This record gives sequence, C-alpha cells and structure tokens, in this order.
Amino acid sequence: MARLVFMLRSLRPDVVQTWMYHADLLGGVAARLAGVKAVIWGLRHSNLDPALNKHSTLRVMRVCARLSGWLPARIACAAQRTREAHIAAGYRADRMVVLPNGVDLQRFRPDPAARHAVRSELGLTDETPLVGVFGRFDTQKNHRGFATAFAEVLARRPGVHAVLAGTRIDAANEVLREWLQRAGVSSACHLLGRRGDMPRLMAALDVLALPSLGEAFPNVVGEAMACGVPCAVTDVGDAADIVGPLGRVVASDDMSSLAQAVVDLLAVPPAERDSLSRRLVERVREHFDIHAVAQRYEIEYRTLAGALTPRPA
Repeated sequence: MARLVFMLRSLRPDVVQTWMYHADLLGGVAARLAGVKAVIWGLRHSNLDPALNKHSTLRVMRVCARLSGWLPARIACAAQRTREAHIAAGYRADRMVVLPNGVDLQRFRPDPAARHAVRSELGLTDETPLVGVFGRFDTQKNHRGFATAFAEVLARRPGVHAVLAGTRIDAANEVLREWLQRAGVSSACHLLGRRGDMPRLMAALDVLALPSLGEAFPNVVGEAMACGVPCAVTDVGDAADIVGPLGRVVASDDMSSLAQAVVDLLAVPPAERDSLSRRLVERVREHFDIHAVAQRYEIEYRTLAGALTPRPA
C-alpha cells in the first residue's frame, strides 16, 4: 500500500480507475491518500448470492458499500443488473453510471475459413454442428449445468459436438471430466483449456451457449455475435439485453430450456441463418463497438478531471 501511494504521488494522475472489489477498496484508499479525488470504481458482478461467492469477497464488497458515498467520485457498472444488485447491497445510487463492455470488431468478425480449420483441428467434418461454451472454470459459469443440458441436446440432435475453452477447462480438471462422463457427453466434448485464438474459435461455432448462474456483461456473448454466431443464454446480468430479439434467453436454473434453445438455433435454415448472422454483427456494431465504449469512458474521465480543482504542484 505504501509503495502504491508513493507511485500515485509521483505520477499525479488526474483520474484513478480501479476494477472489482479488492482493487476498488485498496486502490481507492491509496488514491485518496495520494491526494487523488477523481476515483472511479469498476463493478463487474451481478449475482451476490453467498452460495456462489467467496465469503471474503462479499466482506470486501460490504466494506466498499459503506465507503461508496465518500471514496469514489463515480462507480462504473458493466451492466444494468450490476447497478441494481449493488444498490440493493448498499452502494450509493447517485454515484453510479452504466458503461457496458465493448467488443473489438477488428478481432471478432465472421471468418468463413475458421469453420474448416477448427473442425479439422478437432478431427471433425465440416458438416459437424459445433456448440461453444467459453469461460474459466468457476461455479457461476455453470459447466456442470451445461453437461446436463448438452446431454439433452445430443438426445434431440445426435452428432453435435461441443467445444469448451477457458482457464482450467482441460483434461487435467478431474471434476469437469467427471461431470461430462456422468452426463454421457464426454466423447462429444472437446476441452481446449486457455486459448489465444478465441476469435477463430468463436467464428467456427454454430451456436454459443451461456449456461451461467451469474454474470454482469458476458463478453463472450457480444464476441460471438460479432462473429455472426447466434447465442442461447441464461437470463443473467445483461445477457438478455445483449442478444435482444436475435437470441434465445432462458431462466438461469433451467438447463432443459437451454438445451431446447440450442437445438432451435441449430435448426435455423441456411438462408435464414445468413440473414441472422448479418443482423447479429450489426447489433454489436450499433450498441457495443469498443471504440464507442472507450469514448464513453473518456467522457467520464474528462468530466471528473475538469470538474475538480487541480492539485498544487
């Protein structure tokens, strides 16, 4: 903490931005001790259920709630659901602004060549339907629920394969492998671990599934849509607002409905699928282009920096 305060005093920033509870608390206090009043907290969580979160994390969150009327000048929420959940937890509503995540449309875009390349890597034919689930191994990502949902998908649509990627989503994860084995879907699931070629994997999918129990702004949904891939999502965070009328939304505890949503999207005829893909890309371009989101952050930073009296040299 002392080194951080010293660094901030040396750098003399106009604005300090922190991300998530521990950084909000420690970075915010350090910034104030260094004389920086323009502190912006970043909230990226919407499900505060004690069963799905570490108790230590929730304790830090509650401390932040008590300090939210004094320490930050602004609280940037990644989703409307994030704002609502934290107001209910005691955060100051008048400090909050919703700033969604952005999608880099130069990286995430339709790529017809990806379909063959990824299926070739997995030992599949170009005609094999492919469903993706991308995210780290975490209770709120609900890989266990997806295993049960995918078993229903296979029962209704044999021949479908699933590709899963993210931190600890690999063959070394015995818990994950057991869930897939119990559901009877191991042979149709490919565990790729953490990857550096997510745009290529995204563009190869027929459907992205989001089985999560909790999210704020799930980046993978916007990224898949930017690649022209339709999404079947649980109603968590702002997932429903991201997909709008172009995706399928189900309750977070209803894996049977998620399975049916995936099957429905796989059944979309080719001509209709092409039209849907174009509309998905346009929706992301209109609402979640990373450059537009960056401009919104810049406006917040400039507003705060300009509204505060400069510190003496």
